[in-house]
Amino acid sequence: MSDKPTNEEFLQAADPMRRELLAHCYRMMGSVHDAEDLVQETYLRAWRAYDGFEGRSSLRTWLYRIATTACLTALDSRNRRPLPTGLGAPSTEASAPLVQDTEVPWLEPVPDAMAGVGADDPASIVTSRESIRLALIAALQHLPPRQRAVLILRDVLKWRAAEVAEAVGSSTAAVNSILQRARAQLNEVSPSLDDPVEPLSREQRAQLDRYVAAFENYDIDSLVHLFTKDAVWEMPPFVGWYQGPDTIMELTRSHCPAERAGDLRLIPIGANGQPSFAVYHRDGDVHRQFALMVLTFTGDQISHVGMFFEQSLFETFGLPATLEASAPK
Repeated sequence: MSDKPTNEEFLQAADPMRRELLAHCYRMMGSVHDAEDLVQETYLRAWRAYDGFEGRSSLRTWLYRIATTACLTALDSRNRRPLPTGLGAPSTEASAPLVQDTEVPWLEPVPDAMAGVGADDPASIVTSRESIRLALIAALQHLPPRQRAVLILRDVLKWRAAEVAEAVGSSTAAVNSILQRARAQLNEVSPSLDDPVEPLSREQRAQLDRYVAAFENYDIDSLVHLFTKDAVWEMPPFVGWYQGPDTIMELTRSHCPAERAGDLRLIPIGANGQPSFAVYHRDGDVHRQFALMVLTFTGDQISHVGMFFEQSLFETFGLPATLEASAPK
C-alpha cells in the first residue's frame, strides 16, 4: 500500500510555499504580475504531475524545479525588464519634456506581503530583504535567463551544484562555469547578495519624515539636503533618469503636478523590503492614485528613488484608487 500523500494532502503541504515561490519567480521575471501567473502555472503543473512524484527530493525542491522551468520557458519569448538606468546615460535637461515608452516591459516592484518579507518560517532565507531589493532585481535582469536561474538557485536558495544542474538541465561542471560568469557580472553592480539590509536607523526614519513632509507641503527646496550627491531618480515608463539633488529638484519643479501644500499625499507601503510609498494627487474633492515610490538609503541620505506609474500596481498592493481629500497642512 502506497504511503504517498493524496492530492488534498499535497495541496495542504504545498500551499504554504506559495509566497516563497512567488519571490523566486519575481527574482527571475522582474514582474509581480508575471510571477503570479507563473506560480499558478507551477501549481497546475505540479498537480498534473503529482502522480509521478516519487519523493526522491523534498516537495519544496520539486516545486522550485517546476517553477524554474516555467520561468525559463516564459523568458524564451520575453525581453528583460529594465529600469531607465539600464538603458543609457542620465538625462541632462530635467525641465525638458518627459519621453514615455509603453512598449518596454519595465521592472515592477513587489509587495512585501506577497514575497513573504518578514515572514516567520524556515524558508526565510528565500524571502529575505536582501534578495528582493530593487537594485538587485534590476541587476539580475541583465543576466541571461539561465545564468539568472543558476545564480538564484545557488546563491539565494543555497542549493548544491548537482541540484541546480538537475533543475536547469545541465551538468555540474557547466553550472559551476555559469555561476562564475554570473557572479562576475553581478559583482560589477551594487548592491551584491552579500550586502546586509539593516533596519532603518533613527536618523533614516527622521529623513523619511522630512521627505514626506517636503512633498505633502510642496516644499521642494528642502529636498536638496535629503539626497546623496549622486542620488538617482527614475520613473518608468518614462525613459529618462536624473542624477544629483539639484537635478532632482528641477525635475520635481518642472513636472510634478502638485502646485500647493496638500496636493500630494504619501501613504507608507511595503515594497521590495525598502521604504516605499503610494503617492496620491488631489483631484477636486479626492486624491487619486498617481504612482508608487520605492526609496533606497545610503547612510543617512536617500540615494535612489524609483517611481512607478503603472496604475495596475495599486490594485496589486491592495491600495484604493482614491482617498478622501484632506485639508492642506
